[in-house]
Amino acid sequence: MEGENQTRVTEFLLLGLSGKTEHEEILFGLFLGTYLITLSGNFLIILAISCDPHLHTPMYFFLANLSSVDICFSSVTVPKTLVNHIAGSRSISYVGCMTQMYFFITFINMDGFLLSVMAYDRYVAICRPLHYSLIMRPRLCVLLVAISWVITNLHALLHTLLLVRLTFCSDNTVHHFFCDPYPVMKLSCSDTFLNDLVVFTVGGVIFLTPFTCIVVSYAYIFSNVLRLPSARGIRKALSTCGSHLTVVSLFYGAILGVYMHPSSSYSAQDMVATVIFTVMTPLLNPFIYSLRNRDMKAALRKIIFRS
Repeated sequence: MEGENQTRVTEFLLLGLSGKTEHEEILFGLFLGTYLITLSGNFLIILAISCDPHLHTPMYFFLANLSSVDICFSSVTVPKTLVNHIAGSRSISYVGCMTQMYFFITFINMDGFLLSVMAYDRYVAICRPLHYSLIMRPRLCVLLVAISWVITNLHALLHTLLLVRLTFCSDNTVHHFFCDPYPVMKLSCSDTFLNDLVVFTVGGVIFLTPFTCIVVSYAYIFSNVLRLPSARGIRKALSTCGSHLTVVSLFYGAILGVYMHPSSSYSAQDMVATVIFTVMTPLLNPFIYSLRNRDMKAALRKIIFRS
């Protein structure tokens, strides 16, 4: 009996969101629809920015990178769910699960770093407009994105290596639609104290650094905006931040609800919150940034009429 319980897991079973067969067809349709819209919406954003010379500015450079990351982020989890439904399978290999977690951690953190870089860009544009072109040089923009990629990949590698050292025994059922680190850690029959410690220390620093940058940037922005003499000037300044603030609130609100507690207390409510930043945020980003942005709408119109 003891030998059977200590059998190493070679694959995991993904139960999905509901775990009920009657709900799977509806969820499959919703996931397929949102994934296709996510791909087309974010691809259009990248295409519009690439084709319109007026959008070759730091803000749109970061937005194009955010759209690219959102495509990758959504592609880490949703396609496997769709393939499993079509194949009538719930399994994912051990290696596939660890790989999925690595890229999940990379892209979720990359989203946060890009949002913080975009907040800094808005701070420079509103608070130091005369020095904007001098500060936000193309070389600095590329450097900020490159450093973000290095940090997020190293952070993902650390968590993945800590997950690989865990022993998984007979229970291999993940109560989720993808290999989320917390539900997978709950299945381990070895001590996860070190994993939880790293999540709260290193993970906390990686999470709080861009979040603090966003908060400080907007504190300076609001303090400068409130000094403007006219209401029209205030509206104009805030209109450039509205889209970004909406995305930040949606993204960080969901993450705070899911990962700022120990893995042992992961619940069904956390699973729903996970759907918000893995599926809904990449879906809504193109609409939020294009519908509230005159330049983006004009660029998208040109692409549509040209085609």
